[in-house]
Amino acid sequence: MPTAEITRKGALLSNFQDIGARIAAARSRAGRPPSGNDFIAVTKYAAVEDVKLLVESGAVKLAGESKVQDARAKWAEGPLAPLRPKVQLHFIGHLQTNKAKAAAELFDWIDCVDSFRLAAELDRHAAALGKTLPVMLQLKLNASPTQSGIAPEQAAGVLEQVRRLRSLDPRGYMGIAPADAGETELRAVFARAKRLFDRDFPGEGNYLSLGMSGDYELAVEAGSDLPRIGSALFA
Repeated sequence: MPTAEITRKGALLSNFQDIGARIAAARSRAGRPPSGNDFIAVTKYAAVEDVKLLVESGAVKLAGESKVQDARAKWAEGPLAPLRPKVQLHFIGHLQTNKAKAAAELFDWIDCVDSFRLAAELDRHAAALGKTLPVMLQLKLNASPTQSGIAPEQAAGVLEQVRRLRSLDPRGYMGIAPADAGETELRAVFARAKRLFDRDFPGEGNYLSLGMSGDYELAVEAGSDLPRIGSALFA
């Protein structure tokens, strides 16, 4: 392995370990036990060589992509295809219904179901594939008109409908905090999402996905199981 590659691998692994330590500390501050699945590595903007180094080292086992076409080009047809069996691939972006078939084929999880219409399309295609597709429902946690999601007051009703679909397995909630929110607002937003999660997803095997590179420690303190971290990992 060339010296530059060794150096980059060391930097990436250091980032990975630092994030893991920060997550563990945040869980400890909140009185929560350690977790085996600490975060989703957001690989959508990362250099392919960086992703390869982390996956081949065994560090990254959960990866997140937000565009179906780009993910297919990397993970199904391109340089990351040989490593595809080593990762659980999550779709974390806005998914249009006309991309539901391709997403159901490529991804292991869909973390951003923002309507029953999308859920029904995913269910139809998952059934045709003979698979049960784990999904998370996306909560709308901010007032931005460009941000998709299910209004918190409507989440329970949509979840009830999704649970009737035979080929989807609802496993939790995901949400994106308001941009540029301060700590007080972030804590309030994350706490509301945690209350909804505790109400609607009791028991083991479910996940609350809150937090990104800039706010994941607060999200984990609030109860997030799967923050989505990209820039802090691939810096």
